[in-house]
Amino acid sequence: MTLTLLHTSPVHIPVFDALRDVDHPGLDLRHVVREELLVRAGVEGPAAVTDEVRSLLEDAARDGADAVLCTCSSIGAVAEGLADTVGVPVLRVDRPMAARAVAAGSRITVVATVRSTFGPTVALVEEEAERAGRAVDVRTVFVDGAWERFLAGDRDGYLDLVALALDGIAGADAIVLAQASLTDAADRTGTGIPVLSSPRPGLDAAAAEYARARTA
Repeated sequence: MTLTLLHTSPVHIPVFDALRDVDHPGLDLRHVVREELLVRAGVEGPAAVTDEVRSLLEDAARDGADAVLCTCSSIGAVAEGLADTVGVPVLRVDRPMAARAVAAGSRITVVATVRSTFGPTVALVEEEAERAGRAVDVRTVFVDGAWERFLAGDRDGYLDLVALALDGIAGADAIVLAQASLTDAADRTGTGIPVLSSPRPGLDAAAAEYARARTA
């Protein structure tokens, strides 16, 4: 029995392996990386990669996955929406984070370094707010120039730019880091606003789904 993680960058593999080792030792993770999905989603929109994502999910199910966790916020809604067609639970990594943001207050700022992430993430926060019966004011902050550093392999420069952007945010009850790659920026900011990231709560939710499959 396996939990398959669908990534659009290989940098996420050690992050989730480390979380597994601390929080869910013994959990069998299988990583699938398709960087081209994020590139295409950024140019043509997330819906453009629907067929490719469906094929990957079907492959995961055939290979024995009991659940799939999509760690890319840009295509998470696409993956989640295909769950009924592939026969295994499909979770998006950022849904638990969005629920926590809504619980924190009505003023939520979403931070991203890839513009294609804003639409799905804002929509998710608003969906969770509706589910909770709360009104939210969602604002966005784009960290200009950061993604170029990420692609160049300058992780410190990337995180420092994001942390600088976090330092400048005011008037928010919660800050949502819209991409898993932003997680460690929370350790570099001096803001007093709660900064929420997706990997740990997302993996927790997927591990719970995996456990249900094991006992079914």
